[in-house]
This record gives sequence, structure tokens and C-alpha cells, in this order.
Amino acid sequence: MIYHITTRKAWQTAVSEGDYRPPSLTSEGFIHCSFAQQIPGTARRYFCGQSGLVLLGIDPDRLIAELHIEPGADTIDSFPHLYGPLNLDAVRQVMNFDPDSPETPIHT
Repeated sequence: MIYHITTRKAWQTAVSEGDYRPPSLTSEGFIHCSFAQQIPGTARRYFCGQSGLVLLGIDPDRLIAELHIEPGADTIDSFPHLYGPLNLDAVRQVMNFDPDSPETPIHT
């Protein structure tokens, strides 16, 4: 599984429109994702203090768009990047997410 953090509102929009297309798809050409062990760091770095978030659990085998594992900015880690819209049937879990919690909603 790979994971993506987004707002509940953005996810609801995706469900009504048939696929998920965050702003990064237009501005950077891909959707940022994380492996399970990277979720806490991603949450601290980009989502601290935000509410109304969900964590999407994505099955890479069900993706239509290409998935690449690439170096992240300002880190030695590599991250999954999805080069196209996220097809909804690849999303296996939608979990409420609190980025300020020391616990993630998944178990690694």
C-alpha cells in the first residue's frame, strides 16, 4: 500500500467527479504519496495544525496512471509519485487523519 493525505472536502469532490486530481498534478505533474513509514514525517512537514484531513490507502496494483519511486525534495528518502489522476477504485481505505497525533491510523 501507498498513502496520500488530503482534505475530506477534496476527497468528496473526487468521489463526485470520478477521480482525484489535486493541484500538484497540474503544478508538478504528479500526486505526492508516501510509504507507511513516511506518513508521520510527511504529516509533520506539510500538514501540522490542519484539520478535516483523510489518509487514503492506495493499492498500487490497481492504479491506472504510472507510479514512480523517486527522490523527495530535501531528503534522502524516495517517495511514490503518481503521474496522472488517481482512479477511485485503487483507493482501498479512507481514514480520518490527525497530523498532530503521534499515532498513525495504520499499523506498519
